[in-house]
Amino acid sequence: MQWSQRISERDASGRGRTGSPETGEEAGESARVLVRVLAERSPDLGAHHVDVADLCEIVCRRLGLAEDDIEAIVEAAALHDIGKAALPDAILDKPGPLSEEEWEVMRDHTVIGERILAAAPSLERASVIVRASHERWDGTGYPDGIAGEEIPFGSRIIAVCDAYDAMSARRPYRPPSAPRRVLTELRDCSGTQFDPFVVDAFCAVLTERLAVRAAEPVISRR
Repeated sequence: MQWSQRISERDASGRGRTGSPETGEEAGESARVLVRVLAERSPDLGAHHVDVADLCEIVCRRLGLAEDDIEAIVEAAALHDIGKAALPDAILDKPGPLSEEEWEVMRDHTVIGERILAAAPSLERASVIVRASHERWDGTGYPDGIAGEEIPFGSRIIAVCDAYDAMSARRPYRPPSAPRRVLTELRDCSGTQFDPFVVDAFCAVLTERLAVRAAEPVISRR
């Protein structure tokens, strides 16, 4: 189920994680508005967020997580770069690699994102996941340099799905990488950048999807 469809169904049912007045329809509206803000700021980022959220849901279900946990992780995935809406155009829209000084500014986006989401009580759980979404398994990530299982599990899932979608996408300064090449890169970074358990689950899911796609008949057009 796509993230946008999940939000619409929650709106219709009025169901939320805690049953408080700011869950259900209001929580869905808050999340959708924030994603729309980012899409208006940068259309590529808006599409990226939806793709990462959809990948996260697939991985979460592969891992057999509880429905409430899936909902929180997918919501955080759809909003994981919301802090970039506050970054200068010169950095966000730069057509080439960032300088070290620009990276210092870029790294602030997870903390900014946490602050934005924490302003809505219904998104407080997502805000914690977003803050840690660029931490690394070996402790060399940001903003807090936490490592291993100190990193929220949802953040570890987002990190893998985010990396896959980013490497698979075309950038002004490089072409997209083929899916199998990206899977190889993820495996190479397992245990350093990424949680090995999450990488194994992600690669299993994507390998199955690629096999199904390869087996589909090719329809020629005359």
